[in-house]
Amino acid sequence: MRRLSLLLLLLLLLGPPTTPGMEDPAFPHMGESSLPPPRACPLRCSCPRADTVDCDGLDLWLFPHNITREAQHLSLQNNQLQELPYNELSRLSGLRTLNLHNNLISSEGLPDEAFESLTQLQHFYVAHNKLSVAPQFLPRSLRVADLAANQVTEIFPLTFGEKPALRSVYLHNNHLSNAGLPPDAFHGSEAVTTLSLSNNRLSYLPPSLPPSLERLHLQNNLISKVPRGALSRQTHLRELYLQHNQLTDSGLDATTFSKLHRLEYLDLSHNQLAAVPAGLPHTLTVLHLGRNRIQQVEAARLRGARGLRYLLLQHNRLGAAGLPAGALRPLRGLHTLHVYGNRLERVPLALPRRLRSLVLPHNRVAALGARDLAATPRLAELNLAYNHLVSARVHHRAFRRLRALRSLDLAGNQLTRVPSGLPTGLHTLRMQRNQLRALEPEPLAGLDQLRELSLAHNRLRVGDIEPGTWHELQALQVLDLSHNQLSFVPPDLPEALEELHLQSNRISHVGPEAFLSTPSLRALFLRANRLHMTSIAPEAFLGLPHLCVVDTTGNPEQVLIQLPSTAPRQPRAGCP
Repeated sequence: MRRLSLLLLLLLLLGPPTTPGMEDPAFPHMGESSLPPPRACPLRCSCPRADTVDCDGLDLWLFPHNITREAQHLSLQNNQLQELPYNELSRLSGLRTLNLHNNLISSEGLPDEAFESLTQLQHFYVAHNKLSVAPQFLPRSLRVADLAANQVTEIFPLTFGEKPALRSVYLHNNHLSNAGLPPDAFHGSEAVTTLSLSNNRLSYLPPSLPPSLERLHLQNNLISKVPRGALSRQTHLRELYLQHNQLTDSGLDATTFSKLHRLEYLDLSHNQLAAVPAGLPHTLTVLHLGRNRIQQVEAARLRGARGLRYLLLQHNRLGAAGLPAGALRPLRGLHTLHVYGNRLERVPLALPRRLRSLVLPHNRVAALGARDLAATPRLAELNLAYNHLVSARVHHRAFRRLRALRSLDLAGNQLTRVPSGLPTGLHTLRMQRNQLRALEPEPLAGLDQLRELSLAHNRLRVGDIEPGTWHELQALQVLDLSHNQLSFVPPDLPEALEELHLQSNRISHVGPEAFLSTPSLRALFLRANRLHMTSIAPEAFLGLPHLCVVDTTGNPEQVLIQLPSTAPRQPRAGCP
């Protein structure tokens, strides 16, 4: 007993045992009060930072509990939420980002009162929900508001009004009519640069739009008129999208666009315009007028748009006199002219000299004279596909001055031979769907930069291809001879060839020397020919170390190809 008492006394004097370093001032005390408090995060959500709560795609039906008051960024997109409880949302007064994209939230489930406490909210995303009206009140701090793809029929003065920091508003794919947009919808919001109202039910361009706008999307509405002065204050506007509406000439006037001194892009395609609009600003770079009813282009209408670089007039009603000589002369810097799908009977005369791309397919051009293209020496792309060209009416000097030409498309005409005098700098020549019956060396001579040649859907036989035809095509990589009448692989193909299309011919035999001249071949298409099991010589592919695609489907018998052992077992990068 005495010994036990002495032991207890000794323990009291020495104190409890310690771990080395426990009493070192550099080590914190390990008591419960020294541990950091656990950070609250809703069940199944992630909280990568103290101010961020991510509950995306969890199939949530109820607003999550236990969201920290410190949250500044809350994402609840891609769930099944139908409503936001006022008491839960209102306590998150520090929120800067609220993402509710792609839920089932109705207007009744989004209480206006909840936003009264969100005085710091900057980014609000509620697209792809079921809102029928916009919130009547959104915080003054707002910068971006996305309400797209709902069923909104009405917004209110303080939905987007009195928001000095607001820059972007997205309301596309809703049910908005002009009656649902109050005249003071953006009063006091003088910093909005992007407004999207496309895919709604607007019948005229809304008045009183923010003067700060730089991008305005109004496509796919029912707009038939732009009221006089509706755009007079939008002097910062750079992009205006009005395609797929019901605009007629009477719905525009000479002042509609004249005050837009910074406008660069104007899309009026898919309307009912019969003439090029007047009063176009000199800053305009792209003018899209495709799919209208324009019958003639007047030089006077384009004189103000002297900075235009891209003019798109496809699928209008331009006839023989639709582009009179000099009509485009004011456009000295024009780079690209698209007029496919019209009724032009010849290449327009006196085109701007700096033109680089002329796209004229699906017209009625039947001839090319010696000087028809002389005014455009800088052309790099010429597309005359699906016209009425015949070889007898293509002058042998028609392309003589086009030294910069890199792409020439003559597909879908009635040519019986390759035109002579082609520019030596060509990279691409397309002549599919013509009536070629012969290939001669002379028209292809000098085309040592040609990389792609399409001769598909013609009437070529191997005997129609004269010896030496491929001799000067030293850079040719893609050759399409499909849908012809070839009975075997043409000999002496270009050495640089990488892709060879021979499908839908009459090839019944591939000999051992068929590809001796094409060691770089990577893809070979032989489908829909007359090949049998024994039609292809085993040695045919021995000298093709890069070959990675051989297509022989659709022949009378299944043809099994044994690629050489040097060929890669898996397709290399760049293989088709």
